[in-house]
Amino acid sequence: MTATLIDGKAFAAKIHAQVTAHVARLKADHGLTPGLAVVLVGEDPASQVYVRNKGWQTVEAGMNSFEYKRPADTPEAELLALIERLNADPAVHGILVQLPLPGHIDADLVINAIDPAKDVDGFHISNVGLLATGQKAMVPCTPLGCLMMLRDLHGDLSGREAVVVGRSNIVGKPMAQLLLRDSCTVTLAHSRTRDLAAVCRRADILVAAVGRPEMIPGDWIKPGATVIDVGINRIDAPERGAGKSRLVGDVHFASAAEVAGAITPVPGGVGPMTIACLLANTLTACSRANGLAEPEGLTA
Repeated sequence: MTATLIDGKAFAAKIHAQVTAHVARLKADHGLTPGLAVVLVGEDPASQVYVRNKGWQTVEAGMNSFEYKRPADTPEAELLALIERLNADPAVHGILVQLPLPGHIDADLVINAIDPAKDVDGFHISNVGLLATGQKAMVPCTPLGCLMMLRDLHGDLSGREAVVVGRSNIVGKPMAQLLLRDSCTVTLAHSRTRDLAAVCRRADILVAAVGRPEMIPGDWIKPGATVIDVGINRIDAPERGAGKSRLVGDVHFASAAEVAGAITPVPGGVGPMTIACLLANTLTACSRANGLAEPEGLTA
């Protein structure tokens, strides 16, 4: 392997430490404690794990954690009423509704009911528009984490050729906007892009966020490129025993690592950054709500 490994776990720990220190200063200097409210509807096992992790990391950073668990058959109107209460609560600076929601609930309606200033997921249509027009916005956590790692590795990203594979509202589109804002030349590619391999080979920075296991092989990577693999896919691993599985990214790691200059592993790359950036966004929301300076190095 020739590529430098980008250790997301270590970087996330650094961000967590910065957030914790800033929260302590907010408490000491202004008597303020940032508060994050997480709403979980239903019994999705993966969502329950995420919510539990978010809860303890929020508390560990010195913030207030508010959890609202509702059964899967909760009426949409009841969920919207809860969000209205949280919007009005001055102790709550960030609101996150865990996705996916049960089928009878309109996720777009729920997300757009959140006060944009408290939308720490960055999914509200107002924040999407603000990001697209280069204004101050709440930025989705995963792309924000990717941007932080790229800035840490390269410093100035200006003029670099960036290719984002995947056009989701959660990662692909906001990632492209953030790279554009940092003066990269950006191509937003996807599964229907003609000659995707040739497009990927142009990239100084390749962000894979398409949700297909090991779709991008090493021979699609430009020598020396930085590869950010956002994909988390579970595949069968019979070599580990009957019924066993393992996690892989959207990039074929072994072959890509032979060519790339730097690469994120899966697991342990982008994943840990998502919760770290959620805490950073909650801190930013609290600072903005109280007219205080935003935490340096923790925003886009």
